[in-house]
Amino acid sequence: MVGGLSGERMMIGLAIGIIVLIFLVLKTKVQAFLALIVCTIIVGVVGGMPLTNITLEDGKTFGIINSITGGFGGTLGSIGIIIGFGVMMGQIFEATGAAKTMAFTFLKLFGKKREEEALALTGFLVSIPIFCDSGFVVLSPIAKAISRATKKSVIGLGVALAAGLVVTHSLVPPTPGPLGVCGIFGIDVGTFILLTIVLSVPMVIGCIAYARLYLGKKYYNIPDENGNIISLPYQEPDYENAFHMDEKGLPGTLESFMPLLLPILLILVNTVASALGKTGGFMDVLIFLGQPIVAVGLGLLVAIFTLGRVLDRHTAIAEMEKGMESAGIIMLVTGGGGALGQIIKDSGLGTFMAEGLAQTAIPIIILPLIISTLMRFIQGSGTVAMTTAASISAPIIIASGVNPTLGAVACCVGSLFFGYFNDSYFWVVNRTLGVKEAKDQLTIWSVTSTIAWAIGVVEVVILSFFM
Repeated sequence: MVGGLSGERMMIGLAIGIIVLIFLVLKTKVQAFLALIVCTIIVGVVGGMPLTNITLEDGKTFGIINSITGGFGGTLGSIGIIIGFGVMMGQIFEATGAAKTMAFTFLKLFGKKREEEALALTGFLVSIPIFCDSGFVVLSPIAKAISRATKKSVIGLGVALAAGLVVTHSLVPPTPGPLGVCGIFGIDVGTFILLTIVLSVPMVIGCIAYARLYLGKKYYNIPDENGNIISLPYQEPDYENAFHMDEKGLPGTLESFMPLLLPILLILVNTVASALGKTGGFMDVLIFLGQPIVAVGLGLLVAIFTLGRVLDRHTAIAEMEKGMESAGIIMLVTGGGGALGQIIKDSGLGTFMAEGLAQTAIPIIILPLIISTLMRFIQGSGTVAMTTAASISAPIIIASGVNPTLGAVACCVGSLFFGYFNDSYFWVVNRTLGVKEAKDQLTIWSVTSTIAWAIGVVEVVILSFFM
């Protein structure tokens, strides 16, 4: 353990912290962001971490406050700016009617009663080059517009989109996590991409079924004309009016989608070029433009100067600031979840538990799955979970003669388990969809991610008989 901490004591601290967190968000008036910070402090104090920052022999700073600020800042440093750009872009989509155009395009393309499939497929493809957090913030206005047009619950539609995004983000390279796992196991990336795309399909289908058959009826929430998501008595979808939307005055299809397509294309070029080592000269410029912050920022500028031309300066700025107001709570609770995950990472608790599992008599192919699953539950980050599991289990799996590709799949599948308070995507999805109660948040997203995980576990077990 880092800094001479006791693994057993840190486990007790984690257990107490999680219990307090659940109690605060379920039974008290304490807001989720404050509850996350309180939980993080409890984990550190009970676990024996230094109350004031100290400097270790390797020169690194170690302490409760350092973990909180580092985790908060590190999480928001990677997605905070993108969330800000994304919500401003989404507000422009709403104000100019571009979201309606995109919704109508999806309705005509996929036909009636296939809205969940349309959104899941969109997320499935988009999340291969772009992080799921960013993808959901940028694409969620489409789900809201379809919900308003069809009178289908935005919860069912949004969860279908979120599921499509997170499954390929967790399994299919060139997303950094799966790509890193391939490197650790030394397996062919092309083969892994083909295999994981096939394995991802049943996982997404299971999540779509849960979203449509259960969530869309239990949580019947519809965005009103002002963009506020309100709860209403359940009613059947209104496809007749949805397919006869008045398109007069709405922007064109290409114009509406361009602010989304541009950053996705740039990020895809960046990802592929970086993976292939194609750097230098003009490719450096493309790689820079393909950085998510730059790419989404360019998409926002395109939205402002194309779609936003129908708005006067005052209205355009007011609409974007309205979007920025909604981003505040998303950023805070996302950063709070990052702080909780960081203190667990800094203490070495996740590695302590994973190495303990590696010394047990658990079947070889189940080992990476269990390590990744526990790491995911303990510290929240799917990328950290799968890469840690790969680092620990790869030498064991390769030495035992088990197919390393199967071991890599197991690491990625485990990273999907039960996304909850310490997972930034948990907060992005729930807050964007207007879900405020912790019990509902767990039902809506934690269960969904666990369904994907469970189907993946079955697939790993089945594959173990053939690989």
